[in-house]
Amino acid sequence: MKINWGTGIVIAFGLFMSFILYFVFEVQSNSKYDNDLVVEEYYKYDSHFQEEMARIQNAHDLQQKPIIAFNKEGVKVSFPASFESDKIKGNVLLYRPSNKKFDFNTKIAVVNSNLLIPKSKLIKGRWDVSMEWQYEGKKYLTKEVIYVN
Repeated sequence: MKINWGTGIVIAFGLFMSFILYFVFEVQSNSKYDNDLVVEEYYKYDSHFQEEMARIQNAHDLQQKPIIAFNKEGVKVSFPASFESDKIKGNVLLYRPSNKKFDFNTKIAVVNSNLLIPKSKLIKGRWDVSMEWQYEGKKYLTKEVIYVN
């Protein structure tokens, strides 16, 4: 039996569509391909976006800003010495883009103008640090990306 080029194209399209559908079903049914949303309640999160931008602007407008950096001990958040430690309130969210199981929140407890998150709580790789804090009633948001090695 001889197959002409039109029949060959139809067969090729059929095989290609079968190949694509196989991978779609494989990714949807296999638990090792995690396809969760980054934020569980996306619309609720999005409704507060303008407030978040105002807090980021407040942090940007500061003359002396807190510094978030990684060193051999862990993640160190250094507030300016001019800030009174007992007036700083808030929390630090460490977000792991590759796996949400490693995400965690830490309350801000400043000692000598510093907050240290020990290296033992972190695994190697990228971390997105989001620090929501208040000082003298004004709200701030500082975001930083760090790499743990």
